[in-house]
Amino acid sequence: MSMSEIPSLNYSDVFLSFPLKEEEPLLCMVRDHIMVYVYHGILELCQAHEVITINAGECVFIRKNHKVSITRKSDDEIPFSAIFLIFSRGFLCEFYRSICRSQLPEDLEDCDTNKLIYVKQTPDIVSLFHSMVPYLNSSVKPSKEIIFLKLQEAVHAILNIDMRAAASLFDFAEPWKIDLKDFMDENYMYDLSSEEIASFTGRSLATFKRDFQKISDLPPQKWITRKRLEEAYKLIREEGRKVSDIYLSMGFKSLSHFSQAYKKQYGKAPTK
Repeated sequence: MSMSEIPSLNYSDVFLSFPLKEEEPLLCMVRDHIMVYVYHGILELCQAHEVITINAGECVFIRKNHKVSITRKSDDEIPFSAIFLIFSRGFLCEFYRSICRSQLPEDLEDCDTNKLIYVKQTPDIVSLFHSMVPYLNSSVKPSKEIIFLKLQEAVHAILNIDMRAAASLFDFAEPWKIDLKDFMDENYMYDLSSEEIASFTGRSLATFKRDFQKISDLPPQKWITRKRLEEAYKLIREEGRKVSDIYLSMGFKSLSHFSQAYKKQYGKAPTK
């Protein structure tokens, strides 16, 4: 699942997020830098077995190009709500061109390698998100100009906290071309398009398709479905796992979809 699929009101690169029917973790591939402010409820982020809990009134910065599990919880029967700011590569390039480079230290080095970073509650941060809260309870859509200004304000606030963040924010180098088979084996459960897989592995779409043909005769999405079903088969047959406990973690959005695909591949329902 990508960030754009989180149930929300999507205003350009700002997401005003509301609760799920169930508190199931969302497995997301984070393609762009994200800043999240929790207005009500609790946000749990898990990355590489590290869990960070963000409570109401707190803010976290999530670095690009990695995967994270997101769980949202209501607090005292108050529905969860939060503001997600997405810093796309295009926006950051435009921002970088607009600022005075002399304001940035030379030879920037980002010494903080953490993927999930608490954001200090400075006056800049508090003011930024408080000015956006009214949109959570309003049907009025902010203009693109307002959204752009808010994103700019957020970047300035981050740099005011720690100028070294510029090394990460303004890193426009393309990702290194990584082993495609390893990436597919590690990320088959995520809902990624061919374009997204190509981007994450440092390839153009055409190069990705050409390289993938060296791995399998199947199209990428059919390979992913087969891989998910094979892993599910092992969990059910060898570990005795319940179907209802595994279909989401295998990347299927519904139990009925999983059951139909499983029966088509193995000739009988997974419960049999």
